[in-house]
Amino acid sequence: MSIATSPPALARTPWSGTASAEELAHWREVAERVADELRPGALERDRTGDPREALEVLRASGLANLVVPTDNGGHGAHWETAFDVIRTVSRADASLGQILGYHYLNQACVAFYGDPEGRERWYRASAAANLFWSDAFNPVSPDLSFVADGDGYLLNGLKRFATGAAATDVVISGAIAEGGRYDGELVVFAFESSRAGVEHPDDWDHLGQRASASGSIRFTDVRITEADVIGVDRDEPFASLVTPGVQLLLANVYLAGAQAALEKARELVLARPNAWFLAGVDRYADDPTVHRVLGELVAQTVAVEALADKLARRFDEAVALGADTTADDRGRIEVEIAALKVASTRAALEVTSRVFEVTGASATANRIGLDLFWRNVRTYTLHDPVDYKSIEVGAHYLDGRLQPVSLYT
Repeated sequence: MSIATSPPALARTPWSGTASAEELAHWREVAERVADELRPGALERDRTGDPREALEVLRASGLANLVVPTDNGGHGAHWETAFDVIRTVSRADASLGQILGYHYLNQACVAFYGDPEGRERWYRASAAANLFWSDAFNPVSPDLSFVADGDGYLLNGLKRFATGAAATDVVISGAIAEGGRYDGELVVFAFESSRAGVEHPDDWDHLGQRASASGSIRFTDVRITEADVIGVDRDEPFASLVTPGVQLLLANVYLAGAQAALEKARELVLARPNAWFLAGVDRYADDPTVHRVLGELVAQTVAVEALADKLARRFDEAVALGADTTADDRGRIEVEIAALKVASTRAALEVTSRVFEVTGASATANRIGLDLFWRNVRTYTLHDPVDYKSIEVGAHYLDGRLQPVSLYT
C-alpha cells in the first residue's frame, strides 16, 4: 500500500542563483537583434508617441516571458539578464526600454506580493498569452477609492504617469480596501487594461520618453473580483524589494541614454570632414580636444556601467533570500542602488548634453535626432528627486541610518 504525500511547499521566492555567462550571452544576442530592428524607428515613435507596433516586435522575440519561471511557461532568466536586456533595448529606444523594464517588475509583483501557489496561476496565464504588464501605482497621485460591493470591490479614481498602461495588456495597482474581506488593508490587484470602466485619456505630452505611453489612467466603477487579487502589502522586506528593483531599472535606462549618445556621437565625428582651423589636424576625428572630451565622457559612462553590472547581480542575490530577507538586507541593497541612481543621473545628463561639443552645430539638425538622448534622460531623471537619493546615501554612510520604506526608497 502506498502512502500519499503532499507536494513540496513552494519557496517564497521563485528566483535563485545568478546568471551564467551562457544565459547572458544568449539573451543579449536576442536583445541586440531586437534593438537593431527597433532603432531605425525610434525618431518616428518619438514624434507619434505610439509604441504598440514596436511592442509586438518585443513580444515576438520572447522577451515578454524572460523572468517567468520555466515551470510556469517562461524562460527562467535572472534579473542580471533582465537589466542587461533593458539596457540594450533602451540604447535603441529608451521609451521601449522603460515599458519593458516596468513590465518585468510589475509582472514580478505576483511573486513579491502574492503567495507561492497564487503566483503560479498568474505566471502561467501571463506566459501562455505572452502578456505585457503595466501599473497604476504612482504614490503622488490622489489615492484610489476601493469600496466593497457585493462579493467584490469597485475601483474609482485617477492615476498619473501610468507608464505603458495604454499600450499593454495588464494593469497592476493597489488601494486601501473599504469594507469587505480586506477592510483596511492595502490590496494589490491586476486586471486587463481594456476592462469596462478603464479609460486612457492619452494625455502624455512631455519633453522626452514620448513613446512610453506614460499618460494618466482613469477608473470609473471598475469591478475587481477575488480572482483579480494578487495579495496584500504587509510591509514584508522581501515584497518591498520591488522598489529597489525599479530604481535599478531607472539607472540602467539612464546609463543606456549615455551609451547611445556616445555611439551616435562617435558615428557623427568619424563622418565629419575637415577640422577646426586652429586644430592643426586634417580631420575632426584627429583633434585632441575631441579626444579629451570623449575620453572624459566615456570614462564616466564605463564607471557607471561597472557599478550597474555589479548591482544587477547583487539584486539576484537579494531576491533569492525570499522569506529570509531582513529589513537590513533590504536596506543595504537599496542604498547601493541609490548610489548608482545618483551616479547614473549625473553621468547621463552630462554625456547627453556635452556630446554636442564634439559633433558640432550640424548635429543639432532634427533629422539626426541627437537631442533625443538628452530629452529622454532629462525627462526620466525627474522621476523622483535625485537629491533625496544623495541624502539617503550620505546619511547611511555617516551612521548607517536607513530612510523609511516607500515606493521611492
